[in-house]
Amino acid sequence: MAYDGLMTYRVVTELQALVGGRINRVHQPYALDLMIQVRSNRQSVQLLVSANAMYARLQLTDTSIKNPQEPPMFCMMLRKHIEGGFITAIEQIGRDRVIVFSIRSRNELGDEENKKVYIELMGRHSNVILTNEDGKILDAIKHLPPSQNTYRTIMPGSDYLLPPAQDKADPLTEREDGLKRIDWNAGKLDKQLVASFAGLSPQIAQEIVHRANVTNRANVETAFKSVIDDLKGPYVFQQLASGKERFAPLRLTFGDVTSEETYDSSKEVLDRFFYEKANRDRVKQQAHDVERLLKSELEKNQLKRKRLLDDLKATERSDELQKFGELLTTYLFQLEKGMKVAHVVDYYDEDGAMIDIPLDPLKTPNENAQRYYKKYNKLKVAKVEVQKQIELNEAEIRYLETLVAQLDVASPSDIIEIREELAEGGYIRQKHQKKKQTKKITLEGYTSSTGTEFFVGKNNTQNDHLTFKFARRDEIWLHVKDIPGSHVIIRSTEPDETTLLEAAAVAAYFSKARASSGVPVDYTKARYVKKPSGAKPGFVIYTDQQTVYVTPDERLVKSLQQ
Repeated sequence: MAYDGLMTYRVVTELQALVGGRINRVHQPYALDLMIQVRSNRQSVQLLVSANAMYARLQLTDTSIKNPQEPPMFCMMLRKHIEGGFITAIEQIGRDRVIVFSIRSRNELGDEENKKVYIELMGRHSNVILTNEDGKILDAIKHLPPSQNTYRTIMPGSDYLLPPAQDKADPLTEREDGLKRIDWNAGKLDKQLVASFAGLSPQIAQEIVHRANVTNRANVETAFKSVIDDLKGPYVFQQLASGKERFAPLRLTFGDVTSEETYDSSKEVLDRFFYEKANRDRVKQQAHDVERLLKSELEKNQLKRKRLLDDLKATERSDELQKFGELLTTYLFQLEKGMKVAHVVDYYDEDGAMIDIPLDPLKTPNENAQRYYKKYNKLKVAKVEVQKQIELNEAEIRYLETLVAQLDVASPSDIIEIREELAEGGYIRQKHQKKKQTKKITLEGYTSSTGTEFFVGKNNTQNDHLTFKFARRDEIWLHVKDIPGSHVIIRSTEPDETTLLEAAAVAAYFSKARASSGVPVDYTKARYVKKPSGAKPGFVIYTDQQTVYVTPDERLVKSLQQ
């Protein structure tokens, strides 16, 4: 894990600025995430604490998360004991990923009390634990009964015990002692370093080995020192040729790095690495049933399209059947009942070739001709109906593909509106038949580099509202060409080129083409965007458009967001 003991050390060092600060508010937007607002040095900051197995971390953040109407029990407990309290110390235990906040607060009677909040960032064992000054657990974000762990019980009323200590050297102060444990002839030096030093991740161990080049003690010691010295420099976010991303509290030189970004604070690099991943993970959990439903409906409609196209192909015989009926009518005088084949001249053929027309020997020539006319009329009607069904089917597939694309870029709050839309469309059953209330629709806002505002619809409800209620007639509307995606409105009738390109880049980012380059984005005035009668939510047609080509850039999108 990249959030190792050294990353924890740097984060805790930065957080010393919060010592003496007051805890104003505690929120628990998700089951394993806390947002703590701290007032320090005349400004308010947000502290994010996550015990999520995949994304466990402690960090300052600028991101905002919508809170539930009813706070969970652990959140209520934290509010009772630490809201209004002052942070007296923030410490890292050894070089492990365990941080303790000491907080001085007052109880209901106004008496001073000391509390501690232990934050354990250890993968699936991550936890946030509140204790009193005597070390008794008041509550935890995850409970761990004796039946699951005989050494450590994490339950209200139990004594708090730190995770079992490991006999490892501190890489910051005990480098010499740790290197003495290395067997220089045993190989696998990076694994030996991890086993010898506390808080050292495999990633940092690989960096030390890479810098050493030759794995003798002198080289390794020099490389080790350079790594520790680099902890005073910028944080780094890197993308690798394999497509993977990584971050570190110092610059990494090993691996096939294709791009690199540096940051001065842990807040910036951790938001860059974790925010979108954690958001996507939450959306995936909340929308798992919706995603499964949409993919199932999409598969059914794609199979239906295949059947309809087969049916359409079958109707192509209608012209031949009409011709058979007309030829039989023309040559009735040559035919007799009991004949199995009519061998006649095809006057539709330029060369006047002969043609064989199958007959029912039990029917008269006229009855055979009428039978072909009847089949022709039946197929002609069927062809019109099949073509109509194909158009409806194509619209349904387009709609479902749009919803699938919206799930890929949705925030957790967007999922609620997508569910409501599916319920209104009859795709899922509404749990409660409540009287429909007018709900305020919130649009995501952006500001271009030149100061012009523009807004994005993240689902069909927002798209329809944005385009037909929010937008003014001559403001500029954008959408990725022929690909499911978001509607975008620029709050200008004549935006400058920078604003236009940046708004187009955001439109491309919130579309099915977000991973592509050179994405075509159409733009036109909102007055030229229409919704066909009976069309699905979010579907529009437009005219008088022009097209620009852009490449979506996540960093640009985040920098423009309001």
